[in-house]
Amino acid sequence: MELNHLKLAIIGLGYVGLPLAVEFGKHRPVLGFDINRKRIAELQEGTDVTLETTEDELRAASHLRFSTDLADLHSVNCYIVTVPTPIDAHKRPDLGPLLKASETVGKVLKAGDIVIYESTVYPGCTEDDCVPVLERESGLSFNQDFFCGYSPERINPGDKEHRVTTIKKVTSGSMPEIAEVVDALYRDIITAGTHKAPSIRVAEAAKVIENTQRDLNIALINELAMIFNKMGIDTQAVLEAAGSKWNFLPFRPGLVGGHCIGVDPYYLTYKAEAIGYHPEIILAGRRLNDGMGAYVVSQLIKAMIKKSIQIEGARVLVMGLTFKENCPDLRNTRVVDIVSELKQYNIAVDVYDPWVSVAEAEHEYGITPIPHPSAGAYDAMILAVAHAEFKDLGPERIRAFGKADSVIYDLKYLLPSDAADLRL
Repeated sequence: MELNHLKLAIIGLGYVGLPLAVEFGKHRPVLGFDINRKRIAELQEGTDVTLETTEDELRAASHLRFSTDLADLHSVNCYIVTVPTPIDAHKRPDLGPLLKASETVGKVLKAGDIVIYESTVYPGCTEDDCVPVLERESGLSFNQDFFCGYSPERINPGDKEHRVTTIKKVTSGSMPEIAEVVDALYRDIITAGTHKAPSIRVAEAAKVIENTQRDLNIALINELAMIFNKMGIDTQAVLEAAGSKWNFLPFRPGLVGGHCIGVDPYYLTYKAEAIGYHPEIILAGRRLNDGMGAYVVSQLIKAMIKKSIQIEGARVLVMGLTFKENCPDLRNTRVVDIVSELKQYNIAVDVYDPWVSVAEAEHEYGITPIPHPSAGAYDAMILAVAHAEFKDLGPERIRAFGKADSVIYDLKYLLPSDAADLRL
């Protein structure tokens, strides 16, 4: 299939799909498809609640149209699937959205069509899990009637410097000719260039190890922070000193959540165990990072006791709920672990985050963020997310939220070292 004959649809218009649809929509006709009618209505009005695209950027994508109507997909011959691939409560891959999207595409799939997946998966998922759904729904045969590609997303929510077009893109296809078509398609919009992987499985594996590597590096720094805390050494000062060497990696301790780092390793370990290998190091890093919320609360409780603060019935302000700073993304945020742990001590918890949708926080986590903290109301304040608004408040105004002898726990090094009672 020649590049100029491709008629694109982006399936799923979240943090990954919409920016991609916008970039393609500047150059060629694109159908942005999503089952969320509210989302489509907002986008048609020029509003992106994820804040990944602006109204001007949506307007600049003059060839992009939006739909929830399956019938509109009949005119398409290349589908790019960008739906979420989360984990369930048992830390197992949840392929529900991906397989549902595959069913949707399968219903309209025609001979000669190409289906490209961007969702993060374990090696083999595209061909072993998604392709059978496409075949079943369409009645067509893989690599005879239709073809597949895989090009893992590399979106960094809230990052206005590293965008879709400026991050090098890994591409792949189910046959050499298809791999070239997929690569050429992305080369049309990716100014940073592409890397054509030799197979779909290689591309899938590359994606999961990117974030597994970061997860393990953060786990190491988290463990070092625990050791240095016991020794009474300032972790930030240690990292700054070590960072004076050119090849020291600049990782920082903290909560590890989000749609990638806190999820992708479980996709890899799931597949590893399915083929009879039990991964030791990857799971050790995951256990440590998943336990950071409980560790933070235990440190806070000790500090409160040292100040003779009554624990049961105390009030704590958690500043920040998103999984990272300066964006509204709540996916897999581990701040909820802190909130849950505090409540086990019968502590009253207020969560303040100017970036989040109250309705989404309530729906996803049963947490209702407050519009603004009250002055002099809290026994402790936890700076959980490094939003610019919190940094702008400064130590004095943050301290003013607390009672006379309150505790400030700065997880993100937003304040000078002498302005916080605790730091990771």
